[in-house]
Amino acid sequence: MTVIEITADLVRALVCEQFPEWSDLPVEPVARQGWDNRTFRLGDRLAVRLPSAEGYVAAVEKEDRFLPVLAAHLPLPVPATVATGRPAAGYPFPWSVRRWLPGDTVEGATGVDGSELARDLGGFLAALRLVPAEQGPAGGLHSYYRGCHPGVHGEQVERALDRLEAAVDVAACEAVWASALTSAWPHPPVWFHGDVAVGNLLTTDGRLSAVIDFGTCGVGDPACDLVMAWTYFTGDERKIFREAVGLCDDTWRRARGWALWKALATMAGLSSPDPEGFQTRVLAHVLEDPVVG
Repeated sequence: MTVIEITADLVRALVCEQFPEWSDLPVEPVARQGWDNRTFRLGDRLAVRLPSAEGYVAAVEKEDRFLPVLAAHLPLPVPATVATGRPAAGYPFPWSVRRWLPGDTVEGATGVDGSELARDLGGFLAALRLVPAEQGPAGGLHSYYRGCHPGVHGEQVERALDRLEAAVDVAACEAVWASALTSAWPHPPVWFHGDVAVGNLLTTDGRLSAVIDFGTCGVGDPACDLVMAWTYFTGDERKIFREAVGLCDDTWRRARGWALWKALATMAGLSSPDPEGFQTRVLAHVLEDPVVG
């Protein structure tokens, strides 16, 4: 997938051509950029969000359509689109202008209380599951198969274990994966976020204040949204998160499978790079704590 270089000058040109009412506002890149999209401040109250490659373009229309639906039912702010731009100035994809949500990402914040975050995030995800889902997009390619059964990644797990045979406890990994495959979501599809991670959670004064980046959202099995139990929370925080989420053991076993898949795929070079070895630490958490029972 070819990633496009997106600069402040390009964003400024797009805004001036298509939304001249904002042409006098300063354009500045945000400090922490995601991989799927690039985000720029547009003055004090707006942000410009642009897909970095063709594979992320479908999320623009999806978020434009469904974020207002979700926002009406959720206890915390989510992004709100105020305008959608078209390809121009050498940039080939649609893009959006959104209201700026204040706060620091959990990734970059200081003074975050892990227990409070676990409780707040669990409550948010519980509320997300209650949003009417009849018209939502079923998990699939657009969500990178989040919301589907984790077994969709079975072949990749096998390949990863073959490559990592000398580096990981293969038997323990296979046991976790086998446990994840023993159940499926038994209820009607519900909304999932699809990328619950420290870079997509905003905090203010140490408390969760907004959730962003719904580009991989959809309706299906919510197990994929629980991986923060292993990627961020520790000890009692995991228990608090589990209680606040309010889902059964089978769902947590599938969630553990999602965390295992991502860790193994990354470690084996089948997914995004991980130069700091973060997913190696995640795998250790997955194997030591099932967060079940």
